[in-house]
Amino acid sequence: MATRAQSGPLSQAGSAGVAVLATGGVASGPGPGRPGALQDETLGVATVPSQWRAVQGIRGETKSCQTASIATANASAQGRSHVDAQVQTEAPVPVSVQPLSRYDVPRLAAFLRRVEAMVIRELNKNWQSHAFDGFEVNWTEQQQMVSCLYTLGYPPAQAQGLHVTGISWNSTGSVVACAYGRLDHGDWSTLKSFVCAWNLDRRGLSPRQPSAVVEVPSAVLCLAFHPTQPSHVAGGLYSGEVLVWDLSRPEDPLLWRTGLTDDTHTDPVSQRGKVGVECTTWARCPLSPSWPCTPSSQVVWLPEPGHSHRFQVLSVATDGKVLLWRGVGAGQLRLTEGFALVMQQLPRSTKLKKHSRGETEVGATAVAFSSFDPRLFILGTEGGFPLKCSLAAGEAALTRMPSSVPLRAPAQFTFSPHGGPVYSVSCSPFHRNLFLSAGTDGHVHLYSMLQAPPLTSLQLSLKYLFAVRWSPVRPLVFAAASGEGDVLLFDLQKSSQKPTVLIKQTQDESPVYCLEFNSQQTQLLAAGDAQGTVKVWQLSTEFVEQGPREAEDLDRLAAEVAT
Repeated sequence: MATRAQSGPLSQAGSAGVAVLATGGVASGPGPGRPGALQDETLGVATVPSQWRAVQGIRGETKSCQTASIATANASAQGRSHVDAQVQTEAPVPVSVQPLSRYDVPRLAAFLRRVEAMVIRELNKNWQSHAFDGFEVNWTEQQQMVSCLYTLGYPPAQAQGLHVTGISWNSTGSVVACAYGRLDHGDWSTLKSFVCAWNLDRRGLSPRQPSAVVEVPSAVLCLAFHPTQPSHVAGGLYSGEVLVWDLSRPEDPLLWRTGLTDDTHTDPVSQRGKVGVECTTWARCPLSPSWPCTPSSQVVWLPEPGHSHRFQVLSVATDGKVLLWRGVGAGQLRLTEGFALVMQQLPRSTKLKKHSRGETEVGATAVAFSSFDPRLFILGTEGGFPLKCSLAAGEAALTRMPSSVPLRAPAQFTFSPHGGPVYSVSCSPFHRNLFLSAGTDGHVHLYSMLQAPPLTSLQLSLKYLFAVRWSPVRPLVFAAASGEGDVLLFDLQKSSQKPTVLIKQTQDESPVYCLEFNSQQTQLLAAGDAQGTVKVWQLSTEFVEQGPREAEDLDRLAAEVAT
């Protein structure tokens, strides 16, 4: 609806109409020349269509989508388990206790008095019996045969034709290490060699890949682990130096070295012996360049006096010197004590070969310390005669060899000689006076420290014997390594003339240069040969379990020669 006002002649209305509108009122009335009142008028609806909407229009699109049909499944499970169990014990029956008054006390006392002497006599007999001496319960499986557990080697060393010159087990008995060098003719001074170790307890052991390898610019002729530090090992070089390595530090394993000074040996250092680290070096045989060399020196770990947890290194050589070294800062082994073997000061316990004038030094080739006296040790010599020596000796040595410390004369007793240089000595761990020696004459001598002649002499080989070792668990058992490629096991309780077991280490009869029993895992024996191979042998039970009277038999054997 719209309202429209009907218009009149505006010219006649003038300002009066405006005034009426302004005042919101109505004129006083119509009059001449005035328009009438405004009238409301209703008209029809006027529409104006939008041209813009027509132009723009309404844009719309319809789209849809449909997902794949939804698969549904219903599953149900119902389980129920019910078990009833009952236990019923019988009603306890009271134990009838006889009243004390019903015991015949006088008769019981008389019986105890009557048998008292008999019971005490039988108890004393049992206490004094030796029927079970040395017997230990062994729950391990019985091993009837000697068998080879591992054949170890380092291909780069074997490719150079290097020999295994020394073997040692670490203090835990789980790691075996070997030294690579040469024990025959050749230019040792420029020979690069290796120290290798295998952890036999490690999973996935690779016999051709050692767990630790140390490259050494000079031939290593001996090796032995620290008595208490499982990763520390000492070795002797052809240069005469003694070195100590830490195999747990593959990037920088060298701990200490003696260096090349006036104090160091003028002959090579290598390994043989029993306590700590022992080494033996070999000098070229002047009679035949194809023969193996003779030992020229050794090193040994020894506890410092008053400090059982700290150790020194003792070294001996064919230059006649016996030296004690202590590890100090900056990686150095410092000389603390020194001894010299001089022919003129040797005890004349037996007839010795006379030496030409001016030949005074006695070359040491092997060393072994007593298990009962830490100051007492046995030296093998180039002259073939073993020497009993002591670290407590105080006599000054008659020598002009240079040294930063005073040199003393250690020899106390001279034993009857072998037919050639002594290559190895070993002190009994079960008897304070017994020791073994082996040498170029193919014989093993059993000596008592109380007399010069040997207790017995056994010819084990037509060639050299390079090593001999007492068993750490059997008083009458020892092993020897021969130049014919054999490892010989002796049980003196069974035979004193021939080996109980002969093990063929090398098929081409190349020499076996070194061997060591494992003092922790006593069924293991390691041996190294000229093929660069280390073989770990598992011994049969008879070589591990001590007999009931074996210690008595050893005492009887020692007493027979002492009387």
